[in-house]
Amino acid sequence: MKNKVKRIAIFASGSGSNAEKIIVYFKNRKDVKIEAVYSNRKNAMALKRADNQGVISIQFNKTQFLETLEIIEDLKRKKIDLIVLAGFLLLVPHSFVEAFPNRIVNIHPALLPKYGGKGMYGNHVHKAVSENGDSVTGITVHFVNHEFDKGEIIAQIKCVIVPNETPERIASKVLKVEHLYYPLIIDQVLANINVEEFE
Repeated sequence: MKNKVKRIAIFASGSGSNAEKIIVYFKNRKDVKIEAVYSNRKNAMALKRADNQGVISIQFNKTQFLETLEIIEDLKRKKIDLIVLAGFLLLVPHSFVEAFPNRIVNIHPALLPKYGGKGMYGNHVHKAVSENGDSVTGITVHFVNHEFDKGEIIAQIKCVIVPNETPERIASKVLKVEHLYYPLIIDQVLANINVEEFE
């Protein structure tokens, strides 16, 4: 059992730049496999990035995700150990949280609990940070529970903002931090998962 490959499924709604960084980070690892990238948007760039990296891409609709067990059953068939949200905008339903307790992680582009909750994603977050004149922002990686951005925090990485920085400039700085640190933090989470519990 010690040599079991740990399997990741990535969920993304948008461009998929974080998904791609995660795929590349684990690409040559014998102990970790990215099984698939899932998206709720048919034209999400994340699906194209997965295809380009030789990873299965799967598109689903909101009804399948929120009202059926189709995707959970697919994840279980694939023996997924960790679900990684990378710019995934739907609230994860109770059924997922119960099926994968402490095995769903998310990244948020701010230092939670600041700038969290429904509607606070992407440039909405960076605009709020800019308008409030904050001198520091960053990323938060956390476990997913039944509420937006309220799960247990795993790690936070800070980055400094200079006065009068635009939301676009803040977004660029934060994205660099995400790309660098999210794969590393996922690696640490995997190291702490006892896969035998889920066999």
